Amino acid sequence: MPFLLYNSQTRKKEIFTPLVPGKVSMYVCGVTVYDDCHLGHARSALTFDIIRRYLEFSGYEVRYVRNFTDIDDKIINRAEKDGIAWDEISERYIQNFYRDMGALSITKPHEEPRATEHMPDILRMVEGLVNKGTAYQLEGDVYFSVKKFPGYGQLSGKNLEELQAGARVEVDTRKQDPMDFALWKASKPGEPAWDSPWGRGRPGWHIECSAMSVAALGPTFDIHGGGKDLIFPHHENEIAQSCAYTGKEFARYWVHNGFVTVDKEKMSKSLGNFFTIREILEKSPIPKSEAAIGECLRYYLLSTHYRSDLNFSEKSIPEAKVAMENIYGLIQRLEEDDSRESNQADEDFGQVLKEFTKKFHESMDDDFNTPKTLAAIHEFRGGINKLLFKGLSDQMRKTIIDSLRKYGKPLGLFQLTVLQWNAIVMRPSPAIISLMAPPVKVVVESSNEDQWIEGQIRLRNEARAKKDFSTADQIRKELADQGIILEDRPDGTTRWKR
Repeated sequence: MPFLLYNSQTRKKEIFTPLVPGKVSMYVCGVTVYDDCHLGHARSALTFDIIRRYLEFSGYEVRYVRNFTDIDDKIINRAEKDGIAWDEISERYIQNFYRDMGALSITKPHEEPRATEHMPDILRMVEGLVNKGTAYQLEGDVYFSVKKFPGYGQLSGKNLEELQAGARVEVDTRKQDPMDFALWKASKPGEPAWDSPWGRGRPGWHIECSAMSVAALGPTFDIHGGGKDLIFPHHENEIAQSCAYTGKEFARYWVHNGFVTVDKEKMSKSLGNFFTIREILEKSPIPKSEAAIGECLRYYLLSTHYRSDLNFSEKSIPEAKVAMENIYGLIQRLEEDDSRESNQADEDFGQVLKEFTKKFHESMDDDFNTPKTLAAIHEFRGGINKLLFKGLSDQMRKTIIDSLRKYGKPLGLFQLTVLQWNAIVMRPSPAIISLMAPPVKVVVESSNEDQWIEGQIRLRNEARAKKDFSTADQIRKELADQGIILEDRPDGTTRWKR
């Protein structure tokens, strides 16, 4: 089955054919680093992380570039508000970006250019556009002349009059046309600035990505991505200035993810209706480790197709946790089930796996249909549960776990150990502490929580051996209050789970 990718420019799914067979070049517009990232940023980052992961999983060699806009009016305003240098603001939020994306297991791109590191490329492109007559200078500013590019509007699918009627254009009566956009902006007193042929200033927003993508991937590359709010004017302007400069096709496939909404309104900082990734990780109603919450957040974001809008509510993460719990619970049962010799159930797994892998690839090859992929995974889980009931050999149970992790990897799911998944951040209650000898104050962190629970189980088993059932029952109750369920097994061992 051919791999289909929806192209925003043609507004249809197309068979994906890279410029160079077996290799994919991809550029994605990154964040402007003036504040912590919200869930909308996480969705965009995850969308292209999945695209990159699955292409690599399918055997492609991927070159993935995502930029940082590290100089902008918003950064300058934040620096003034906080009373520190603009570049300190940029660096602070770049590091926070890495922190939050790391918690979501977002794979780092191969290259992460910053606008301030590519001033020579930006100046070269602006000067080239001026020399070609498609840009003009106005008192230290340089503007792109939209009417000089006949293909303007090809991405948004609208003509110039329609775009002008619906656009919020930059007010400047000096411009030759209201739709013309800034390539270079003369600096104001006290603002950061760089030397240029037109005086000291800094680049406009749109020119940064054109210069950085061409520098990293060449004049024409395979995939250009970002949120659908970037279609116009940012990506429309990128096409115009890039094609006018190089005389060649810019990006061959345009990919855009949908919004995260709250009460059907786009989540954005300007509306004040956003949740930062850090808030979700730290204030999640699931008392799990950050790694586990990160996987739940990935699952939630993947439960809707990347091109569709996704509504966020307080139930979103807990619902994703229930679905993930089913998979990790299965892995735990596979790890702990009694050993059996190879039997018919082992042979049956081959057919179950074959049916699953077919559905997995069909859904992912169809424009990364992750909701359908997740449904196939849970159907696969159901088939495994039936085989587990019949009995599976040690080797086959290990093979099944490896399969779950293998096909979860392109999605960034099911990569934790059972202990990592079950780890929770918690403090033991005073009643449990009082049963420990000698009495100590214990703070249980996510890194050693599992050992602490095992210790409580040992204390309970010792109490049961001494027929001190009151103490044993009290420990069990205290653990239950912390969300830990104990299962006493026929062989005398005790298994715990959340």
